[in-house]
Amino acid sequence: MKSEKCELEGLLIIHPDVFPDSRGWFYESYNADKFRALGIDTVFVQDNHSCSAKNTLRGLHYQKNPGQAKLVRCTHGKIWDVAVDIRKDSPSFGKWHAVELSEENKKFLYIPIGFAHGFCVLSDFAEVQYKCSSVYNGAEEAGYAWDDPKIAIKWPVTEPLLSKRDLENPKIA
Repeated sequence: MKSEKCELEGLLIIHPDVFPDSRGWFYESYNADKFRALGIDTVFVQDNHSCSAKNTLRGLHYQKNPGQAKLVRCTHGKIWDVAVDIRKDSPSFGKWHAVELSEENKKFLYIPIGFAHGFCVLSDFAEVQYKCSSVYNGAEEAGYAWDDPKIAIKWPVTEPLLSKRDLENPKIA
């Protein structure tokens, strides 16, 4: 397993060791010791699994207190996964990074506390699984507008399918 640093401090793309053979393939999707060796000592307490149709856009979501680190992967299909730095004292506040996650490339995106997260589905449908460092708390959930011009994410979908919540998220300013 190896990690790739992103231009935004704390974000990591994880490349698992995949062992293919004539029957298919195998990889460890989580091993605390191996993740710790990559600098990720986050304790994950909740696993989430979503299934979304093509052009669905979910985000940009985060939890205010205590915050929520995420370890995201796409286990079926293909997504464009985005993290936005929302740490007010960060030199990269409001900047974003995106990576394609898919069942083929088997990459993970590690998103530390202090980032908003979103993704859009590029395949006919996609299943996304992610670990969280704190349990969901509706009173602490928050988000920013997916199309906020100040953040200016270049989403690869032109007419996304959005939830009511995502349509109503405020701008980062």
